[in-house]
Formats: sequence, structure tokens, C-alpha cells
Amino acid sequence: MTTVKHFQFGTPIETGAVIRNVPAAGSRIPGWVQDEAQGTLCRDLSEDEIVYGLGESVRGMNKRGWIYESNNSDDPNHTEDKHSLYASQNFFLIFSRQHSYGMFVDTPGKVSFDIGYSKMDQMKISLDDFAANVYTIEGENPTEVIRSFHDLIGKSYIPPKWAFGYGQSRWSYMNEQEVLEVVRSYRDAGIPIDSVYLDIDYMDHYKDFTINNEAFPDFDRFTRQMKEQGIHLVPIIDAGVKIEKGYDVYEEGVEKQYFCQKENGENLVAAVWPGRVHFPDFLDEKTREWFGGKYQWLISQGVDGFWNDMNEPAIFYTEDHLKEVFRKIDLYRDQNLDIRSFFAFKELVDKIDNNPEDYRRFYHHYHGQLVRHDKVHNLYGYYMTMAAGEAFRRYSPDKRILMFSRASYIGMHRYGGVWTGDNKSWWSHLLLSFQQMPGLNMCGFLYSGSDIGGFGADCTEDLMLRWLEMAIMTPLYRNHSAEGTRRQELYRFEHIDWFRNLVNLRYALIPYIYSEFMKAVLSGGMYMMPLSFVYPEDERADRVEDQLIVGESIMLAPVYLQNAVGRSVYLPEDMKLIRFRSCEDYEEEILTAGDHYIPVALNETILFLRKGHVLPMAQPAQDVEQIDYSKLFYLTYEAEPEDYELYNDDGISPVS
Repeated sequence: MTTVKHFQFGTPIETGAVIRNVPAAGSRIPGWVQDEAQGTLCRDLSEDEIVYGLGESVRGMNKRGWIYESNNSDDPNHTEDKHSLYASQNFFLIFSRQHSYGMFVDTPGKVSFDIGYSKMDQMKISLDDFAANVYTIEGENPTEVIRSFHDLIGKSYIPPKWAFGYGQSRWSYMNEQEVLEVVRSYRDAGIPIDSVYLDIDYMDHYKDFTINNEAFPDFDRFTRQMKEQGIHLVPIIDAGVKIEKGYDVYEEGVEKQYFCQKENGENLVAAVWPGRVHFPDFLDEKTREWFGGKYQWLISQGVDGFWNDMNEPAIFYTEDHLKEVFRKIDLYRDQNLDIRSFFAFKELVDKIDNNPEDYRRFYHHYHGQLVRHDKVHNLYGYYMTMAAGEAFRRYSPDKRILMFSRASYIGMHRYGGVWTGDNKSWWSHLLLSFQQMPGLNMCGFLYSGSDIGGFGADCTEDLMLRWLEMAIMTPLYRNHSAEGTRRQELYRFEHIDWFRNLVNLRYALIPYIYSEFMKAVLSGGMYMMPLSFVYPEDERADRVEDQLIVGESIMLAPVYLQNAVGRSVYLPEDMKLIRFRSCEDYEEEILTAGDHYIPVALNETILFLRKGHVLPMAQPAQDVEQIDYSKLFYLTYEAEPEDYELYNDDGISPVS
């Protein structure tokens, strides 16, 4: 049994995150010290309390010991000293043996969560504007709290089933021939694949909802050709609309006043990939309907998946600020630049992009009011994806469309999934992406994943193998890399047979992955959980940061250290270790509860099957559509195959 309470400070801006009405119980939250003048809420933390949540953020699953900020940021360097990444997901859960307590701070402005940083035994929440809807949820265990929170904010977005297959991406595949070569190479290598992603260069000079006709001369024909080969093309859509006369999206947006404006009524001129752009005012309902309708043109071309990017929004510069910088640079022209003046000069250029002042230069029309952007900054990516999701329901009511986004806020989870943005080919980022998954699930984002192998820097063969093994259960399974980095398509590595076996294993596991994902969505639960959620009485389980429970049957414990030939694992109960070298070549071993060192070769994937549970598996297939559900086989541990409730559907039709 859980208790949900709603508290309201001031006159908050409605975000649309919450869908269930909970009348406000006042403005004083029991157990918290409030200072409205300082805009803070404070609470003591006992030594045994763990703080989970905050979605996509740095550091481990337990968030104690750092300051986290809700301030959607275009920053590809996800190092431990950062405070904010691409998303703002203001839900956390305080867990101990005695209680489980969740809180959602629903406000679109900047929020700081100091969780034992300034004082090790204290949590302090600071709001730029002390106006928020705050929801508290108390329950006997964390699972109850999460279900109540998901009931408050609504069920997760559900993608088409093919979106659980392997996807290959790159910034960029430049033309038809390159895409065809990627697909042919995967098929020749016998490695399953369902999708190829088209980054910014498929467009005509980076203009949204256009095609580079020289690179893709007959895009409609090409998408059909790909579908015949079992491949879905997934193009990127960016937030900025290029300023160019004759470009219909730009012309319509100016005519209908769909773009964000400055205080003087002029459209803001910023810059992203195309150079000078306007930003659509996604918080305005009319703009969302207009922009969302543009996706229909690509859907009519055979596209059934998209990813929204650069929607924090990322700003290379604004025209106004760029002029200011050039004026200031001139002041340094004849100076002797010492240590202070040199770094001040350097900072002028270093801080051109995503400058905080630029986010105060423009406004939105929101619920009949003119609101400065920084007050609602964290909603921008959410409402861009809402525009697409609403359009999909209008134009494709009988078909699921893949959608995931870089920037997000709680509530967006109803319209699309997320990926964790521009990570690096670092071993530390392999572990970080694993640890981000339960936090995203808590906040409602069940369809999620990272750029496998890392987006920036050069991926090594061993890192790619371990990353694929780590992500073997994540719903989004996409390999993505940046321009200028080592090519990391799987067929380019030395041990192609290892990669083939690994991706075959992923496809063999899709009946379980899809079933457990769907059951989590429909029940309002979680798909990937910390051990403490499943073993709430086990104090050792509380402190495990590198193992997860996935669905009802599996514990995942990946190898995440370079050159490691195994790892230590804690088992809260007796489990069956399944050591896969391929779908056909695997070993099973019963291990007793406690600590174990498990050798794991580079070409092995280990899964742990819980006692009394079942793992359904399929024969490998070259794409999801070819998975034969009539020939499933079952791995069991003190259970029978019929003990498992398998969820399956056509993978395309909407699910209510």
C-alpha cells in the first residue's frame, strides 16, 4: 500500500508530466525543512539510506555523494565532474530496510539535488524559482513506490518489435551505396540486423524533412528496397530549422509565427548544423501540430522510425551573442596577454556554444502566456517528441512508429524512448551506461539504451565485445559512432564469428526481452532493476552497483574492465549460471548464494537464471520478423516451461 501526496509551492508552470489528478495537500512537506527565501528543501539522510533515481545522470546507481542538476545540457563529455547531462528527470527514491520514499519535483526550470555532497548526512534540493508541484510517495518497498509513480505519470511508450533488433548507425552513411554496402556486409557475415540509421548528411544541407537527392535519388524506392531486405531506415530529425528562402518549412514557420521569438518580437537567430536557424516553439500547441505533421512526409516515403536530436536545444551560437564576442575580441587585439587575460580571451570563444545568456534571449507561447525559455528549458526536447508522438497517432493510428530522443523530461516517456547521448569509447562509459538503465526505468523511460561501443573516440575490439555483452538485454541495441572515429561496424573486426554469435544470442533472447518489457509497461513496473528492489531484505544486495535484475528471471553481471578475464559476482540466492559462447554452445552450472569469481572469456556472455524461473529462447534469425515463436526452447531452474507467462503480439499494432 502506498500513499501519494501532492504539495504545491507558489504558482508553478504546468509541465504535463503528471496525468492523474492528486489534489494539493498544502505547501509544507513533512520531514523536510523548507526555506522559501533560499528556495531550498532539506532532509537528513541516515547512514543506511540509499538514494536511487534521477534518470540519466553521472556516477553510480546510488546517487549519494554528488550534486546533480536538472538542466538539459549539450555536453558530450560525460565525466564524473559533470552535474547535468542531456535529460532532466526529477524523480528519486530513498530506500532503507524501514521504508521506501519517492519524490518527484515537477518544475521545468533548473533544480539542484545536493545528495550528501555539502553535508554527507543531508540532502538539499535547490530550485531557481521556488514554484513547483511536488509529489511524495511512501510505501513498504521500492517496487510499490515505482508502480504508484508510474500510475501518476502514465505508461511507457511502446516501440515496434523490430526496434528490439540490432541497429547500425554512423555519423554519417553518406549515400545509398554506403548503406547498401553496410547491409550487404552484415548479411554476408551472417550477423542479424534490423535497422540502419541515417545521420544528418542524408538531408539536403541539414534541412529537416528533406532528402539529399544526389545521395538518395529515389528515397521512396530505396526504403522499399531496404524493407524487402528486412531493413528499416531510421533518419535523424534536429530541432533547428535552417533559415533559407524557398525552404518550405522555414517559409511556413515564419509566415505562421511558429518560431521562438525574442522580447522585441523578432525570431531568434541561432546556429546549429545548417548554420543560422530558427527554433520551433514546441511548447505552443499549434506549432506542435504543424511540425509533427512534417514527419508524415517521411512516413509516406516508407520510414517508420525516427530519432530526435540536438533538442536541449543545442546552440552553437546566437547571432546576438556572436556579435558581442567579436566586439570583445577586438579589445584584446593589441594587449600583452598574461595568464589572466589570455584565459579570459580564450573563454570568449570556448563559451560561445550553449551560453546560459542565450537561453534567456527567447520566449515561448505556453498556455496563453509568454514564458522566457530558461524558465521552461527542460521541457523543450519533451515537447518536440510530443509533437512527433501526437502526429503518429493522427497519421498512423494502426501502426507503432519508432521514436527516441536525446533531451527529455518526465512525461516524454509516453511519446518516445531515450538514448543516453554522445558517450565515448571508454570502459568507464560502458559501466556508466549500465548503471543509468535502472534510473531511467524508475522515471518511466523503459525503452532506452546507449550508443554501443561509444560514440566518440576509437573503439577497440574487446570493448565492443564487452559492450554488446553488457547491453544484451537493453531494449535499444544500437551501435553508433562519430565522424572521424574508427569504423566500428561489427564485420570490420577480426573475430567476426564472435560478433555473429553474440548478436545471434541477442535475437534468441528477444522473446524474453520483449515479453518482460511489455509486462513491465503494462503493469507500470520496471524492466531493469537494482538487486535491492528484488531482494529488499538482503543488506549486501543494497550495495551492489554492477549487477541488475532484468525482468522476472535474469540477473545480469557484465564484465566492464579492460583486459579482465572474469569478475566477482554476488548472488543473493542460489542461481543457475549460463555461459554462452553461442546459442548452441552453452554450459549451465548451479551456484549457491554468496560470493563467486566467474571467469568470462571475451567470446562468452554470462547470464544468471533465478531459481523457480524460466528463460524462453528462439532460434537465431536474420531479423526480428523472421523469429519463429513456434520453435521456442526453454532454459529452466527448478521450474517448468509452462510456468512462464510469455507475452507476444504482432509487434506493430498499438497496445493500450
